[in-house]
Amino acid sequence: MRRTRICVFCGSCPGDDPAFAQAARELGNLMADRGLELVYGGGSVGLMGVVADTLLSRGGVVRGVIPHSLFVREVGHRGLTECKIVDSMHERKQAMADMAHAFLSLPGGYGTLDETFEALTWAQLGIHEKPVVLVNVKGFWDPLVASVDRMVSAGFLKKENRELLNVARDPASALDLVERWKPARPVEKWLTREQR
Repeated sequence: MRRTRICVFCGSCPGDDPAFAQAARELGNLMADRGLELVYGGGSVGLMGVVADTLLSRGGVVRGVIPHSLFVREVGHRGLTECKIVDSMHERKQAMADMAHAFLSLPGGYGTLDETFEALTWAQLGIHEKPVVLVNVKGFWDPLVASVDRMVSAGFLKKENRELLNVARDPASALDLVERWKPARPVEKWLTREQR
């Protein structure tokens, strides 16, 4: 299956290092070069706006999903190919997941973490079979990856489910990973009788 609609989670601010916005521009340009569509949170600000504007400037397709409360606060992008306005953050995440073939996470804050880990949890539960990739700009995600590895070593996360979280050093590597990604065999049993 060719994955043509990529959901990007990222910050609604640009962050304090110009490398973050540069990675967002690079991702937008690469997606345009490869004929990929963007699915994202519908914002006009921060890294979200950078990715969307870059792809739009290249004639690409950008589909946003945003709660009404955020759209009316002037955060909603008004120049998208398609903008779906929903009632809640829960609906937003569900709609983005339904539309996308893969998930990439650039640097961001709580919202980015929430979206990324919900996508991972749904993959763990077998709700979807789509790749989830952290774009590790300048090692931004290193502490998070270390925390996830600690979950494995402490017995809270199976090694097989740890492998659902992919890490790429830059946008090009992330898109390459999405292209060659194959779903893992789901872990059928969550807990042994001894663990209960």
